[in-house]
Amino acid sequence: MAELELTTRPESPDDAAQIERLHDRAFGPGRYARTAYRLREGRPHRPDLSFTTLVGTLLVGSVRLSAVRSGAINAVMLGPLAVEPAFEGRGIAGALIRESLDACRAAGEELVMLVGDPPYYSRFGFQVAAPGSLVLPGPVDPARILYVELAPGALERAKGAVSPL
Repeated sequence: MAELELTTRPESPDDAAQIERLHDRAFGPGRYARTAYRLREGRPHRPDLSFTTLVGTLLVGSVRLSAVRSGAINAVMLGPLAVEPAFEGRGIAGALIRESLDACRAAGEELVMLVGDPPYYSRFGFQVAAPGSLVLPGPVDPARILYVELAPGALERAKGAVSPL
């Protein structure tokens, strides 16, 4: 099979409809009940930290980050991260995560958090938060609350309830 040329680039306002359709296919309607979606509900994501992957003009991957507050600092929440099911296993998600973390560093962000699978996200530097250190609204498995510090000591200053900005 021929290799496809993938292009990862900053999200554009023109991508919104394609991203919404991708989320529908990847997550279905039940996504709105998840804790991470509740943090993002009714608030814009950070376009400066959000990226897409395309094959030609076909959008096949997206990552968005949203501003949150926890303890004494502003932070960002990674997600949703979605890849078109037919394109999974090609490194698209990893490229999107790395691109977004690089953008966070360049923007001076101190802490990135997410709700996800520890074995998968650990390769990007994410760690499981100590129980009770980051408190998200709604039901969430504490073992899936992950973070990566982009500035030393950020987690210590962020301890507490996580709320949207």
